[in-house]
Amino acid sequence: MHYQVNYRQLILGLWLAWLLYWLVTAAVVKPTRRRESSGSRISHWLPLLLGIYLVSWPNVRAGWLSRQLFPDVPLRYALATVVVALGLAFTVWARMHLSGNWSGSVTQKEGHELIRSGPYSHVRHPIYTGLILALIGSAIALGEPRGFLGVLLALGAWVRKLRIEEGFMREIFPGQYERYAAEVPALVPLTKARRSTPR
Repeated sequence: MHYQVNYRQLILGLWLAWLLYWLVTAAVVKPTRRRESSGSRISHWLPLLLGIYLVSWPNVRAGWLSRQLFPDVPLRYALATVVVALGLAFTVWARMHLSGNWSGSVTQKEGHELIRSGPYSHVRHPIYTGLILALIGSAIALGEPRGFLGVLLALGAWVRKLRIEEGFMREIFPGQYERYAAEVPALVPLTKARRSTPR
């Protein structure tokens, strides 16, 4: 249907605009002091790429994983588009606050800072939170079980990666990061009671 094509093009456009922003801002980061090993990167990149493939690749024939789950109505695609836009906007907000401390892999930067402003006051890993939300929106638009399986694979990959990141952060900011983790949930806002701790 015509509206289906329009919404899918809009969602693709949102992802492409986000990717362009990410590539441009990736050029302005602090020098790397320490990086996770290649084996560590592979351990979370492989399931992530498989998850993205399942969510985004058109016309995958995978039996029951390719069956339609939802009615083919404009409301479904409108909801999916809004969810994708909100998720990607949340990552951009986080990227702006993270500034030169950002990296695509787990690293320690020169002059690394513990960012707690903006979205980092709500979750410790807002980029992953936003990307998970955006992938859920894409899975709704796809409307097939494989899309939600892809979201679960991506979630598992990001949970694996955030655990590695947090190991680095606890070494870089001993005590300080533990207090931050006690006050702010990892991925889902408002899922953990905050408590005031001395700094």
